[in-house]
Amino acid sequence: MAKKSVIQRNINRLKLINKYSAQREAIKNEIKRTSKVEKKISLYSNISRLPRDSSKVRLRSRCWVTGRGRSVYKNFGLSRHMFRFMASNGLLPGVVKSSW
Repeated sequence: MAKKSVIQRNINRLKLINKYSAQREAIKNEIKRTSKVEKKISLYSNISRLPRDSSKVRLRSRCWVTGRGRSVYKNFGLSRHMFRFMASNGLLPGVVKSSW
């Protein structure tokens, strides 16, 4: 189980991403449309003034059961440990252990 503070930090990042996503996208679209270098530099400085945690890159995908941040399957939202446990106990519909 991940520490509660780490899970909460990720939740706070998600809130910041939702709050600043429209503003960040507007600036990025304006950068794409602009051809003047001076204007692009000023727009990049506008992006850098936004909170760092409002960037989507800083969000960590975590297991929804344990909060583990590594080896998380995106399709299920589970870490490899919980995926194996739940699949072997038949808790994931449609998942069958392969054998050949």
